Amino acid sequence: MKSGHTIKIVEARKNYGALAALNGLSLDIKAGQFTVLLGPSGSGKSTLIRSLAGIEKLDSGSIFFGDREVNRGPINLAPEKRDLAMVFQDYALWPHLTASENVGYALKRRKLSPDRFKSSINEALARVGLESKGGNYPHQLSGGEQQRVAIARAMVRKPKLLFADEPTGNLDERNGQLIMDQLFDLNRRENLTVVIITHEPKLAARCDRILWMTNGQVAQS
Repeated sequence: MKSGHTIKIVEARKNYGALAALNGLSLDIKAGQFTVLLGPSGSGKSTLIRSLAGIEKLDSGSIFFGDREVNRGPINLAPEKRDLAMVFQDYALWPHLTASENVGYALKRRKLSPDRFKSSINEALARVGLESKGGNYPHQLSGGEQQRVAIARAMVRKPKLLFADEPTGNLDERNGQLIMDQLFDLNRRENLTVVIITHEPKLAARCDRILWMTNGQVAQS
C-alpha cells in the first residue's frame, strides 16, 4: 500500500508585518496520521497549512516531506511538485464544469488514455458516493455534495498528503460530519497523511492527534 509522507517542520517563521503568524514552530507528524489543528483566529493555523502546501513561503525554517526538504526559508518547492492535495472551505469548483469535469481537471497534465482518464474520474466520484452525479454542475449540487466533489478532485491523483482548511466551515452539522467521515475513510483506506483545520472540536473526535495552536506555536498536543 502506498504510504503517506512523514512531515517535519523545523523552526518555521512567517511574519506579516508585526504579526508573527508562525513563531519558530517545530513539529513532527507521522506517516498516515490524521492530525487536526484547533485554535483561535490568528493563531497561525491557516498559515501553517498554506506553508505546508507551498502556497506561502516561510521567512526562515525548513519543511521536510519524508527525507525531502521542500522548504528552506523563502526557497520553496512549487505545490504541484509536492505530491499533495488541498481542499478549501469554499469548494473552489469551476461553475461552468460538471462534477466529472471538475475532477478530471486535476488529471489534465497526466498523459492518460481516454479510457483510463474516464475510469479514474468515475472511481474518484464513486469513492465519495457521487457516481450518479458526474453530469451535474455545481449549482445543481448541495453544499455537502460540492465538497465531496472537491475531495474527489483532490484524491484523483492519489497524493501522499491531504491538507484541508476548514472543509466543513460552510456546511451544517450533518453535512460537516459526513465530510469528516469521508476524510477519515480516505485516511484509513489509503494510509494517507491528513492535516486539517476545523472550528468544531467534536468533529475531530476520531482523529489520531489534535494540536492546539496559539501565537504561531503549538501550545498543546
